[in-house]
Amino acid sequence: MTADALQPVMPAVRGRLTRDAALAPLVWFKTGGAAEWLFEPADADDLSDFLAALDPVVPVWPLGLGSNLIVRDGGMPGVTVRLGKPFAKVEQLDATTLRCGGGTSGILASSTARDAGIGGIEFLRSIPGTVGGFVRMNGGAYGREVADVLVKCEVVLRSGERRTLAPAELGYTYRHSDLPEGAVVVSATLRGHPAEPAAIGAEMDRIAAEREASQPLRSRTGGSTFKNPTGHKAWALIDAAGCRGLTRGDAQVSEKHCNFLLNLGSASSAQIEALGEEVRERVKAQSGVTLEWEIQRVGVAG
Repeated sequence: MTADALQPVMPAVRGRLTRDAALAPLVWFKTGGAAEWLFEPADADDLSDFLAALDPVVPVWPLGLGSNLIVRDGGMPGVTVRLGKPFAKVEQLDATTLRCGGGTSGILASSTARDAGIGGIEFLRSIPGTVGGFVRMNGGAYGREVADVLVKCEVVLRSGERRTLAPAELGYTYRHSDLPEGAVVVSATLRGHPAEPAAIGAEMDRIAAEREASQPLRSRTGGSTFKNPTGHKAWALIDAAGCRGLTRGDAQVSEKHCNFLLNLGSASSAQIEALGEEVRERVKAQSGVTLEWEIQRVGVAG
């Protein structure tokens, strides 16, 4: 029997289903192996029908903009779900409420809110990624987080069941939710408050300028690498442990903001992850604090 004959039969789809799809071009680090299958659904019904028909033993994993992510060099088994343009739409429901598709970028969500005179959502401008990822990890910045603005979200569970969840059902804590593994956030309803578009725009510009000045945004990076421990700033602990500029191959701790790891050119995912683990060891030895990864690390080691 051939290896292909042992592969599970993939259900029919209306979107795009690709075998052995390269993931490195889709993630910010530009590293990592291929997806066994990459599914880009046509809409939420397409995703729901596909997951309901898919063999339950096949793992499913959602991919956003690939910003806060290390895909290991051996690639992703099972099905990687990527929400494309059909899920990157924003609808205004009332004077202070937006419904955003799970594939909506933080920039699009915040700029739509600005144009509608909805304040309180400016912080999404500063988070690289999509609404689906923000909901899953309770993304936040500048003193705000998704839990502060989320009214409800619609998810497709691994079983294919579609459910609407309130924030209280997500078990939110700092950069964490209890959303089940394999669940895909297909939309989120966000509520802000009335504000002047000019004032919202000025705040968004301030946030953008501050990020540009302090973070290596034009590099191959994964965003903030480690969560801020209670009572500490991760970057300060990393700096105090002498890790600023530390390298492993072409992986480097950013000299501009040392809670960012960089791919200087040809780093592997293994080198980037190993560098992160070395940083954790040095910080633990220097300060006694154990840093927790904020970047998601997925897939099989190469």
